[in-house]
Amino acid sequence: MTPKSSMKSVKKNKAEEPELEPLCCCEYIDRNGEKNHVAACLCDCQDLDEGCDRWITCKSIQPETCERIMDTISDRLRIPWLRGAKKVNISIIPPLILLPIFLQVASWHFLLGVVVLTSLPVLALWYYYLTHRRKEQTLFFLSLGLFSLGYMYYVFLQEVVPQGHVGPTQLALLTFGLLLILFALYRAKKNPGYLRHPASTDIFLSSSQTECLNRKGQKTKGFPGADMSGSLNNRIPKDDLKGSFWMLGGSPTKVKEDWCAKCQLVRPARAWHCRICGICVKRMDHHCVCCVGESNHQAFILALLVFLLTSVYGITLTLDTICRERSVFTALFYCPGVYANYSSALSFTCVWYSVIITVGLAYIFLIQLINISYNVTEREVQQALRQKTGRRLLCGLIVDTGQYNRGFLRNWYQFSTLGTHPFHHPAEDIV
Repeated sequence: MTPKSSMKSVKKNKAEEPELEPLCCCEYIDRNGEKNHVAACLCDCQDLDEGCDRWITCKSIQPETCERIMDTISDRLRIPWLRGAKKVNISIIPPLILLPIFLQVASWHFLLGVVVLTSLPVLALWYYYLTHRRKEQTLFFLSLGLFSLGYMYYVFLQEVVPQGHVGPTQLALLTFGLLLILFALYRAKKNPGYLRHPASTDIFLSSSQTECLNRKGQKTKGFPGADMSGSLNNRIPKDDLKGSFWMLGGSPTKVKEDWCAKCQLVRPARAWHCRICGICVKRMDHHCVCCVGESNHQAFILALLVFLLTSVYGITLTLDTICRERSVFTALFYCPGVYANYSSALSFTCVWYSVIITVGLAYIFLIQLINISYNVTEREVQQALRQKTGRRLLCGLIVDTGQYNRGFLRNWYQFSTLGTHPFHHPAEDIV
């Protein structure tokens, strides 16, 4: 069947399907495929009723029941929108509510500040490992990061700037740094270098397709070539690809080939399957707020650098305003009378919150600089630590696998050209 005839048949099938009734702004299709209404968000929830009954009678609630309750809440939490209510990701709500409350409570007293500011990183790490272990995608950390930036800037404008010690140039510079952070985060959230699924190229296949074996040994029509992303037709067996099909200009490519059973494609060297995103990423480094790979690694480093500079500058301006008789470093640990009024107490609490976030991101930035200097990714470092391979320096802070390390300058040159053109590795990189 030619592509034109197949497209005609698809159009014919679409024409035969009955058209669905348009949804009003408060209606939506729930997870069961049924039409529902925003006003009925508290109706017909047996799991929630059962959970409340067991909680009132002091009985334990099964983990499966809690998961079903959370699934129901996340499915029914929607806002009215044109052509149907839009679903709101429940993970973005806790930072918007809890962060201002915690910081307000921490500003009441020094001891409360110690307890709250110590517990916040612990809770964030606990939530990170919980979602990472469940392989769940979440917008919690993105929401926390963006709202933290916005709230810190709001407190700076409301409590620090009115005291008259921050000039227009300083405020403009801090605002520019904030905008640059948002731009870098926007670039970092873009495609990290996903490997396209071979099925997406099937429409371009012609009737001259060659016969090849699929992974189960059955003969089907397939295309024995590769697309530009390095993925191959999922009907080609791994051994045949390595033996005869995966060629470049008549000679075998000088990269490691790895078959991904989930994506049904052959990954190029240094590509990994992200279990959270559910797709393979070229030169994957790690997954935090988003996947960091070949195409957005530079933007990720830029976002870290700009955030560190802007945060240190904002902390300096704030401490210089609320503790003018002391140096910045001294005021951070000793600023008498800072809890005498609400404005200075809240500003001082936000300073320490910013310091905690800055120290954590500074450590990540340092690790990233070391990995780039040795031409290793965080994923390769973790694999080397598990397999006890590679050279460890400074108590494991530096892990040199030796596989792609070509010297400091060449490593940084390769990083600066990521995503622009393919980097050809020497023959000894073949594993």
